[in-house]
Amino acid sequence: MSGLNKGIRKVEMALKWDPSPTGQPATDLDIVAATYLESDPHGVPAYVVHFDSRSPDGTIYLNRDSKDGKGFGWDEVMTLELDRLDARYARVVVGVVIQQNPEHRTFVGVLNPAFRIREGYTVLDEGDFAGVLGATAATVGEFLRESTDGWSFHPGVQGFEDDPATFTRTMGQVRHA
Repeated sequence: MSGLNKGIRKVEMALKWDPSPTGQPATDLDIVAATYLESDPHGVPAYVVHFDSRSPDGTIYLNRDSKDGKGFGWDEVMTLELDRLDARYARVVVGVVIQQNPEHRTFVGVLNPAFRIREGYTVLDEGDFAGVLGATAATVGEFLRESTDGWSFHPGVQGFEDDPATFTRTMGQVRHA
């Protein structure tokens, strides 16, 4: 990116899944976004945004939250206003976590989960969790600040087998295959 290109400015992360069959406990997936300081881009998140929270400056917030996947279209939607994010933040990782109450559940037990990341009408990435069926959580991509040219997006689904609290602490760490 150079010249007049401002990079990625404002994105929407959307998540959907089908409700559990009748008589089964509800399935609850949550979008999670973690921000990382320029001084520690792969360490502990500066802050994490998920259900019942928003970024301290209001640049990352959940527009829609579902506890059961019922409804039409995208069940959860999060907005990330990267162009307004303070310059000290160099990285934002987005992911999905499966709530583990009342039973342990992995993506193989979630009906038709899918995600979409877009800027305006431009789809940056969309997919499912077929490659991480045994995971309880997954990152789906990251945004990196590119000096003066704004933000770039790097897609990639990586599975985790952690509880939600551990996932939010470790989702941005460098992982070795």
